[in-house]
Amino acid sequence: MFGTIRKHQTWLWAVIITITVISFVIFFSPYSKMNGTTRSAGNLGSINGQAISEQDFRQAQAEVALHYFLRTHHWPGEDRRSGFDEEAETYKWLVLVNNQEKMGIHVGEDAAADMARQLMRPFESLGITSPMDFVHRVLERQGLTVADFERFVRHFVGIQEMIGTIGLSGELITPQDAKAFYIRQSQEMATEAVFFNASNYLAGITVLPEQVAQYYSNRVANYAIPERVQVRYVRFDVSNYLAQAQVQLSTNLNSLIEENYQRMGSNYFAGAKTPEESKAKIKEQLLHNQALNDARKKALDFANVLFDLKPVRPENLQELARSNELTVQVTAPFSREEPPKDLDVGADFTKTAFDLTPDDPFAGPLLGEDGVYVIAYDKRLPHEIPPLDQVRPKVVEDYRHERAVQYARQAASSFDQSLTNGLARGQGFTNLCAAASLKPIELPSFSISTRSVPEVEDLIDLDRLKQAAFSTPPGTASNPILTSQGAMVLYVKEKLPIDQEKMQTQLPAYLASLRRTRQEEAFNEWFSREYTKQLRDGLRDTPVGQPQRQPPTLGSAGAKS
Repeated sequence: MFGTIRKHQTWLWAVIITITVISFVIFFSPYSKMNGTTRSAGNLGSINGQAISEQDFRQAQAEVALHYFLRTHHWPGEDRRSGFDEEAETYKWLVLVNNQEKMGIHVGEDAAADMARQLMRPFESLGITSPMDFVHRVLERQGLTVADFERFVRHFVGIQEMIGTIGLSGELITPQDAKAFYIRQSQEMATEAVFFNASNYLAGITVLPEQVAQYYSNRVANYAIPERVQVRYVRFDVSNYLAQAQVQLSTNLNSLIEENYQRMGSNYFAGAKTPEESKAKIKEQLLHNQALNDARKKALDFANVLFDLKPVRPENLQELARSNELTVQVTAPFSREEPPKDLDVGADFTKTAFDLTPDDPFAGPLLGEDGVYVIAYDKRLPHEIPPLDQVRPKVVEDYRHERAVQYARQAASSFDQSLTNGLARGQGFTNLCAAASLKPIELPSFSISTRSVPEVEDLIDLDRLKQAAFSTPPGTASNPILTSQGAMVLYVKEKLPIDQEKMQTQLPAYLASLRRTRQEEAFNEWFSREYTKQLRDGLRDTPVGQPQRQPPTLGSAGAKS
């Protein structure tokens, strides 16, 4: 691929020949012919006084699309959900490439080939039988070429070298500094907590009609029914393609399962207690992914025909589905905040549905857990304010909960005062809780770097728990911490000693990670300055009267895949 496919076929074949499916990648973008990002020819701006040519812009745009795909497993514009600004990223990439050339960074064959292997490992997930198959199925479907991929890889490697060079200050972190940071991040606290929850105070709440009416009047906006939409859809159900997936993967399914098991380990799937259970779940995921990909191919074929029908009107979905013996269904109304309750889909489905109009009525294929969807505009329901009688049960429930929360917080405040006085007199936390008829909860020890404390995360945000624990001296209690259900008082028993053996084992990797992070921070600061200084007349310079867009931060352009 570097130079020619034929010359370097050996390494490319080595990358592609291993087939694994857990790293599921979608190659078939429904927007490849309908939603391509374009920019009219003309003044594309300049970098360091040199005009940006149409060819340079298009090449950078192709490389940005490749970079996005390699990081996210989707093409830009594929689901309209990410807010990815392809034009902004293209200008960032142009500035990066220009500086790479200024610095005299030239990437050799071996370095480029090594990086290509790394970037393509996730694509060992589908049965591509030859290097040219990869070109046809991945690159050419997006209008990209082997030259685009080669150029991208060389520039990507060059950017990593720039990060290392410009971010040299990150190397100045000493092992002693890293040790101090490690201790700060890893030191665990032993704590106990008392929760004051609204549920314990609901029984004492009385509700009068006039109180409910006043409560509703003061919060009427909370009960507004937001704008909603309904869409028609054709679902290509995953279950219809599982038998086909079983046949497609039958010849090497066992080896795929074993390879993925060795790579991911026995703890990858929650709830799997034995290797056999893990392998069964891997098999299920392999078949599901293959079936989902097959369903998407069928959905894409259907969508391509649908988008070509003239005149464009929502009714075309029903007519085309009927001719293909497919069923069209209609969702219940849903808002921007929640996906349709009757479908197993994500936020991308909702965002796309709200973008539809009678003049632009179609979207898809859109991935769900249970299938692939092609959707069409049906109707839009406006925002409305319901009368009190329509929502009275909900208003009463909210009123009672709010009053119960207030009582819970008052109880926490009273306990906090007696706790503070008792601890000052040398009384123990457990005894003080017992005297107040409260039962403390002993929490698992945690550190600043702890990512989860499942025992209490339904009751309090983890970051707030950490903040309270690490700002409260051992042997004392925090002030009451407000929660959605009331309040919490946290007692910090002690700082636990660091596991010295574990620290010595982890410190080298921690130091390397810390240096890499500091390198990237230094590089991002440099790039932000260079972007502002070097780019002229392009993305940053908008005509008078139009809002000025801020220069983008480096973001994905400098991130490592």
